[in-house]
Amino acid sequence: MEYTLKKKEKKISTTNQTCTNPCCFFCTMKEPDTSLRSVKIANFFQEMPLRDDHEHVLVLSGLWNIAMTQPNDPTFPSLGIFNCMASLIYKGVNSRDNWLVRHQNIYIPYYAAHVIGSYTMKKVECAEKAVDSGVIPPLMELLRGKMSWVEQRVAVRALGHLASYERTFEAVAVYEEEVVNLAMQLASTCLDVVYGNFVGVKEKTKRLKYHSDLLTRGSVLGGLEMENRKAEEWASQLQCWSLYLLNCFACKERSLNLICKQDFLIDLCTMWGGLVNHQKSPAGIGLIRILCYSQIGRKNIAECEVVIENLCNLSRSSDDWQYMGIDCLLLLLKDPDTRYKIIESATLFLVDLVELDSLIDSRPNLGESITRALLLDHNKQKTKLKFKNKKFEKALEETWELKVDRRKREKMLSEEKIEERRVLVGLIKQEAKNLFLLGDVEEAVIKYTEALEICPLKLKKERMVVYSNRAQCHLLLRDPDASVRDSTRALCLSTANSHVKSLWRRSQAYDMKGLAKESLMDCIMFINGCVRSDTNKRVKIPYYATRMISKHMDSTWLFAKAKSKFSSSSLQVNKVQESCGDRKSKKEDQRYDEMMRMIIEKKSLISSLSTIIEEPILHVKKGNRIELEKARRGKKAVARSM
Repeated sequence: MEYTLKKKEKKISTTNQTCTNPCCFFCTMKEPDTSLRSVKIANFFQEMPLRDDHEHVLVLSGLWNIAMTQPNDPTFPSLGIFNCMASLIYKGVNSRDNWLVRHQNIYIPYYAAHVIGSYTMKKVECAEKAVDSGVIPPLMELLRGKMSWVEQRVAVRALGHLASYERTFEAVAVYEEEVVNLAMQLASTCLDVVYGNFVGVKEKTKRLKYHSDLLTRGSVLGGLEMENRKAEEWASQLQCWSLYLLNCFACKERSLNLICKQDFLIDLCTMWGGLVNHQKSPAGIGLIRILCYSQIGRKNIAECEVVIENLCNLSRSSDDWQYMGIDCLLLLLKDPDTRYKIIESATLFLVDLVELDSLIDSRPNLGESITRALLLDHNKQKTKLKFKNKKFEKALEETWELKVDRRKREKMLSEEKIEERRVLVGLIKQEAKNLFLLGDVEEAVIKYTEALEICPLKLKKERMVVYSNRAQCHLLLRDPDASVRDSTRALCLSTANSHVKSLWRRSQAYDMKGLAKESLMDCIMFINGCVRSDTNKRVKIPYYATRMISKHMDSTWLFAKAKSKFSSSSLQVNKVQESCGDRKSKKEDQRYDEMMRMIIEKKSLISSLSTIIEEPILHVKKGNRIELEKARRGKKAVARSM
C-alpha cells in the first residue's frame, strides 16, 4: 500500500527479473504464439475472479489502459473479458470475506466497470456480448450506490452505452423504472454528493485515499488543487452520463411521466454540460429538447414557468446551446395545445431574433423560422384572440411591420434611394452621438430610433451599429431589459454573435439583471473577440472584462449551490450518501457500513468523514462600471466606441 498504482505499474514494466508466476497476465501477453496466447488469456479471464491475488489491481489497471486506447479491438471481448469484469464487480459489492479490503482490491470494481464501458462505447457487437455475459446486474449494483459516486460514474457510463443501441436497449429497460429514477436522482444530487464527500473536505487526510489515487492516477504533484479540479470534471461527467442515460429513454418516449416531474425539469435548467469536462454534452437543455419532441414532454414543459423563462434567456445568449433554446420554444409554439400557454412570454424574447441569419454548427435561416412561428395566426390573433399583455401585442405588430410590411415597401427602393438613406442615417447617428456626449441620453435614444426607422433593411452593418449604440444609452439609463433587446438585435445582424461591443454591453445588462451565467458567457465571447481582432503578439485583455469574469466565477461554479448548502448547515457525509438512494434493507445497510468501516480502519484510506470544511471564498468587489462613468463624463474613449 505504500506505493501508488502508477509506481507499481512502472516497476512491473521496467523490471528485468524473471517472473516465476505461471499465471502471470503480463507474461501471457508476451506469448509469441497468437493461438496459444488467446487460449491463455481466455483461461486467465475465467480463473481471475476465483483467485485472491494481490496483483489483480495491476492487471485491471493494465486492462483499463488497453480498453481506453483500443476500445474497438474485439480481441478481449471475444475471450471473455465481460464475464470476468461482471464477476469481479459482484465479488466487490457482495464481499462477505472482506475481499474488498485486502490488498488494493478496492480499486477493482471501478476499473472493471470502466473496462465494460470502454469496450461497449462504439461497437454494438461488443455491447451484445456484454449483455449476454451478464454485465447489467452488477452495473446496477454500482448504480444503486453500493460503493461510492466514483463507481456510479463508470456504471452509469457503461449503462448509457448499452441503452444507446437498439439491440441492447431492452436489456437495460428490464430495470426501466429503477434506472430512470436512479439516473434522475444522480443528475440532481451528484454535485452535492461529490462536494460533500470530496471537494468540500479540505484536509487531504480526511478524503478517501483510493478516490484521490484514482482522480490523480497516483501522481504526487498538484495536491488538493489537482484533486479538486479532477473531481469537478468527474462530477460534471457523472451528471452528463446520467442525463445521457435518461436521453436514451426519452428518445423512445419511455418513462416520460417520471422524467417530466416539475422539480426535475427545473433542475435540468441548471445543468450546464460540457464546460468543465471538455465534452460537447448539451446536458440539461439537451434532455429538455428531446422532451419537446413528445406531446407529454411539451405539455409538462409548457406548464413550468421556470423552464420557459430559462429557455427564453438561453435563446438570447451566446451559449453554445442557444439554438437548442430556440428550437424548444419553436416546438412549443407550433403545437396548438401549448402555443397559447407560452406565446406571450416567449414572443417578448423571440422578437429580438427575427433577423438572425444562422448560428455556428446549426441550421441556417433561424430568423425566418422564428418569424413564421410568431406570425403563424397573426390575423386570427388580431380579430378573435385577446391578450392582457400589451407589450406582447406591440411586439407582434412590430414584427409584422418589420418582416412583412417594410419588406414590401423597400423592394421598390432603388440603389440611389438606398445610398441617400445611408448618408441620412450617418448624419442622424452623428447627432445622436453628440447628444450622448453632452449627457442628453434620452434625446440620443430618440435620434437612434429615428435612424433605425429610415435605415433600409439591406444596410445590416449600419443598423447593427445603431442598435448597439442605443443599447449603450439604455445602460446609462439603467434599463437593462431594453439594453439586452438592442444588443441582441445588433448581434443578430452580425456574423454569429461576433460584434464585440454588443457582447460587452449585453454582458453588463445581464449583470444588472442578476443573470450571472448569461453575463459570464457574453463576457467570455467578448474576450475571445478581442483576442481574435488583436493582431499584436501581446494580446491585452481589458481589465473591466476580467473583473466581470471574476465577479461571476463563484456564482456560476459547478459546486456553487452545493457549497452554499454545506455552508449553511454542518451536514454529516453519511446524510449526503443517503440522498443517492435507499438501499434494499437494513441488513444490507449494516453490511455496507461495516465494510466501509473496515476499509477506513484497516487501510487508512481516511481518518474521518464527519467534518465538512469549506474552501475559502474569493471575494470580488463590485465597483462602479468604468464604461458608464466615462460616458457620463463624455470621455473620448466612449465617443470612439459609438
